[in-house]
Amino acid sequence: MVKGNSNPSIALIVGVTGMVGVTLTEALKMPMALGGPWTVYGVSRRALPTWFPSSLLDKHIILDTLNHENTQKILSPLSTQITHLFWVALQANESEELNISRNSTMLSNVLSALTSFPNSKLSHVTLQTGTKQYVGPITDSVISTQLVPHEPPFRENYPRLPFPNFYHDLEDIIFSYSKAFTYSIHRPSIIIGASSRSSYNFLLTLSVYALVCKHQNYPFRFFGKKYNWGHFCEASDARLIAEQQIWASTTKCAKNQAFNCTNGDMFTWKSMWIVLCDVFGLEFVAFDERDNFDCVDFMKDKGEVWDRIVEENGLYKTKMEEITCFGLLDNVVKLDIQNVCSMNKSREFGFFGHANTLESIVVWVEKLRQMKILP
Repeated sequence: MVKGNSNPSIALIVGVTGMVGVTLTEALKMPMALGGPWTVYGVSRRALPTWFPSSLLDKHIILDTLNHENTQKILSPLSTQITHLFWVALQANESEELNISRNSTMLSNVLSALTSFPNSKLSHVTLQTGTKQYVGPITDSVISTQLVPHEPPFRENYPRLPFPNFYHDLEDIIFSYSKAFTYSIHRPSIIIGASSRSSYNFLLTLSVYALVCKHQNYPFRFFGKKYNWGHFCEASDARLIAEQQIWASTTKCAKNQAFNCTNGDMFTWKSMWIVLCDVFGLEFVAFDERDNFDCVDFMKDKGEVWDRIVEENGLYKTKMEEITCFGLLDNVVKLDIQNVCSMNKSREFGFFGHANTLESIVVWVEKLRQMKILP
């Protein structure tokens, strides 16, 4: 849709308080947003936090989408309004079986409600998954020991790995509606953004770790493998993800396609550590594989330290265990692969967005400070 089109663009963002949800809200409300002007509705399980730009939402809906009856009751009346669904929600569990069950239930409930009437307006669904598509369910303690990832750089046309993966189930649900609407699937890598409501927020996890080290005068040590310290990895700036999702939802040739979504550059964890030390005023400590440092064990009793940091700095109230994901991060920095995607398909279809990963770390830490999530 182009500017001036008489057909309204009405977006429903499910998972609106997560890193990408917040950024999507801001991006859709930009004056020159593709497909605009947009009316934006947002769904979250809880009330909006004080740091959320609530004035940008035209409607906020508190809803647990696991509840079929409530989802039907609340969203069905909106099915004659909503034109675009942006699915950036995630129910994170240690078991992939639970991931499949809960995430599939949520998406099925929402799609059922939004297509419940003959005059439903839903025309496009944006599904956010990730590069676990190419690696497998690394959060499942049993399955993760059996994984054989694809060869990097990861490409969108790689076949599905022969392991349970809730991404596959979400895709299949979308495919089952192929005659009802178009879709786009987006596969970011490590997402860099600002929220205290995201299940897998690596930047906030590393920030909390850095601040605890600074508060207690501990060295800020890398806890991965030597391989990862010096080999390449990729990240995805939340602004870039939002840009790609809006582009795909409003660009005809991008419909019914899957796209990787990474910044287009690469980093090593060594270079990331240097930036984090600079941002938080810490002394850089070179990785020593003889150290055998276990960060998950180190941080498991640091909740009270984080509580003091929050209290001393008048921050938005958070609990360390709710805003960090040390277990998952520990898994990622110990993978013996270069976590790198090909962005060729996006470029061939006309999307040329990119971001500087190390510079974006500085930008997003500052944003987290402005939101009073970090000191």
